[in-house]
Amino acid sequence: MTLHQTLSAQPGTAVPKATRAQFMAEDDKAMLRAARDLTKGLGEARPAIYWPDMLVSAGVGYAGIAVAIASPSMAVKIAAGLVAALALYRALMFIHELTHIHRDALPGFRTAWNILVGIPMLTPSFMYEGVHVIHHKRTQYGTVEDPEYLPLALMKPWSLPLFVLVAMLLPVALIIRFGVLYPLGLLVPPLRTFVWERFSSLSINPEFRRKAPEGEFAGRVRWQEAGASLWAIALIASVFVFGWEPLATALAILSLAAVLNQLRTLVAHLWENEGEAMTVTAQFLDSVNVPPPGLAAEIWAPVGLRYHALHHLMPSMPYHDLPEAHRRLARELGTGSTYEGANHPGMLVLVGRIARSTMGKRG
Repeated sequence: MTLHQTLSAQPGTAVPKATRAQFMAEDDKAMLRAARDLTKGLGEARPAIYWPDMLVSAGVGYAGIAVAIASPSMAVKIAAGLVAALALYRALMFIHELTHIHRDALPGFRTAWNILVGIPMLTPSFMYEGVHVIHHKRTQYGTVEDPEYLPLALMKPWSLPLFVLVAMLLPVALIIRFGVLYPLGLLVPPLRTFVWERFSSLSINPEFRRKAPEGEFAGRVRWQEAGASLWAIALIASVFVFGWEPLATALAILSLAAVLNQLRTLVAHLWENEGEAMTVTAQFLDSVNVPPPGLAAEIWAPVGLRYHALHHLMPSMPYHDLPEAHRRLARELGTGSTYEGANHPGMLVLVGRIARSTMGKRG
């Protein structure tokens, strides 16, 4: 199937959606050219959008945590906690943008994000930088070398709830990683190596082993890791000063944000590849767009992540330009095109699709 099939289809005939399997060997080159040509004039990261979005999201999130901790009303705690989780989740998702934007595009933004969001949430940018780019490599996406890919649609039914529920423990695991294992690793080099290889990346592939940082990146890792460690130790110590309830409240809010992110990850791809290298078109069709209409995806897939398939076509496109890029491609390529094959209606439909796939018989 190509983007031209719409023109050749008979009136009234339903055109089946393009699938990953159809393009494993050869790209839809016409679609790739259209993606390049139709998005000219887009692609410049705009500070006037990035900075207010990140700062307001973080500010609302921290204010929500403060209200949830201080309020005597359980209803207020729950409402404030929900607002805080959604706001901090949005602020945290800028880590994805940091892995793709040019290093000189937003002066100071990376450092500010780490100080205001990454370190306080114990997810400094080094945990994604140098890792996520592997997920976008032509020959490594969807293979055993991809840190962000598992064939979830082909695994056992119990793997899906486990995949989501394990995210609930992430905030506690991060406190242990930075507040306990990192300081011990400074004294025990083998432990330091083990922690770096296994627990220093936001990955879902348990076979992934991270290589030691080098050059300028190693310098960024040092200050980010030290800062996160000091903050984790302060959080542990806060229990002896303020009691356990403030920290427990904050961790519950961050657990909710982590679960929401894990649900988004669950539907970011179709997860149907069994380790083969794919063409760019196949990677695109194994990924998911949840375009308008509908506002829900702006909440569970913020900062442009509702256009995740389009992002795989144009990884360096800033999040604020993805809606316009999608409008241009959808308008030009039309119904029945290869491009439309990556468009899906929403999270529940996608979760249902993956769940049904896990229940299917395996040959």
